[in-house]
Amino acid sequence: MEIPKITALVPMKGHSERVPHKNIRPLVGKPAFHWIMETLSKSAYINEILVNTDSPEIAESAKANFDKVKILERPDFLLGDMVSIQPLIAYDIEQTDAEYFLQTHSTNPLLTVESVDHAIEAFFAQKEHDALFSVTEVKQRFYWPDGRGINHDPKFLIRTQDLEPIYHENSCFYIFSKETNHKIKSRLGSNPMMFPIERLEAADIDDLEDFYWTEFLLQRRIANSL
Repeated sequence: MEIPKITALVPMKGHSERVPHKNIRPLVGKPAFHWIMETLSKSAYINEILVNTDSPEIAESAKANFDKVKILERPDFLLGDMVSIQPLIAYDIEQTDAEYFLQTHSTNPLLTVESVDHAIEAFFAQKEHDALFSVTEVKQRFYWPDGRGINHDPKFLIRTQDLEPIYHENSCFYIFSKETNHKIKSRLGSNPMMFPIERLEAADIDDLEDFYWTEFLLQRRIANSL
């Protein structure tokens, strides 16, 4: 199976609403965004990392520490907290000749190179799906606001471990082609493939509580590897 080279997209703002300076905040001995950059740099299939940023500090740190990086200075029309991800993707994929992309975030520092490479291999081993996204399996009881069960019947409670799983889009990564994004204008394509990863690996930094939890998990991983 021949796998084309992949360009990784990592958008990063200098400003963060819930965690001040989240991307460059020190996290277990290095700027937080360095963790995902190290993972992408070790991938067997990623040969370019596009960092779209409005922060000179992030740009300088990325260029100084990682070889595969190309910095994209964020244009004015993409500045601000209200810009969604698709306009950023649409802009970024036009700045390279690459045909296939993996988009991820600096807020997923526990993502492993094994998961990245296995997801890429799984995507190119099939022809049915035009995109791939990472998920985590959930086996818990959920309810609609009116009390109806979403994924179970409240009248017949079974053990949670016996529930049919549902899947959470964890935003760790998305794989798609330039052609698909042009056509569908979504990183999910029209018929995406789900790729499960473990819940702890999918830890995502949205707020300070997430940051402290991720910090603990990283410290635990490092201690267990010694």
